[in-house]
Amino acid sequence: MTIQVETRDCTALTEAELGEMASISGSFDVEGLAFAKERWVLCTSARIDGELRGFAFSTLERIGGTPCVLLGLISVRRDDDRDDVLSGLMNEEYHRALMAFPDEDVVVGSRFVRPDGLEVFAELTDIIPRPEHRAVGEERAWGRRLAKRFAVDGHYDEKSFVVATGGQSGYIHHESSNPTSIDPDVAALFTGVDAAAGGAIIVYGWTMAEDLLKLGSR
Repeated sequence: MTIQVETRDCTALTEAELGEMASISGSFDVEGLAFAKERWVLCTSARIDGELRGFAFSTLERIGGTPCVLLGLISVRRDDDRDDVLSGLMNEEYHRALMAFPDEDVVVGSRFVRPDGLEVFAELTDIIPRPEHRAVGEERAWGRRLAKRFAVDGHYDEKSFVVATGGQSGYIHHESSNPTSIDPDVAALFTGVDAAAGGAIIVYGWTMAEDLLKLGSR
């Protein structure tokens, strides 16, 4: 099995392609994907034998001078290949980050509505928030910066990193192939997330320059 991964400018996406994305995603419809097309810069698609299995909308930018990978949304079709598809999408994100920010530490941030999605951050360090760690100072400041960048700061709580409502214009849509492996303490971070009300939690982590060199290599 070979996964074909391609990244394009969001401006190049057609209505037909947005419709194809909506057809594999149980979370994002054409209207929501059209909004993502306008809001984010890059769209990465992952295909197996020409069939779309997952996609990501993202932006590479600096926030306060710090290099960032902002994952506007990711959606992976729920099938037996979803772990490999998610890995393919993230490998592409890391490669783009390496090309844009060589020799620099990079922040990677996104929104989540269920703990499964945190598998996307498996390669990151110093993830915030995380169990048994009380975020303070600069850690909370990064949460506020990301909430502002995601345009959800009006409903954001900096202590819990939770967006009470209006936080689902984009997030990580991925269901674990092994849900029993999810750490209960990690799942507890989502206790205050009211998904039905549009809630989400903002999570970010770091990839150090030496790690990014490995993650983003081809």
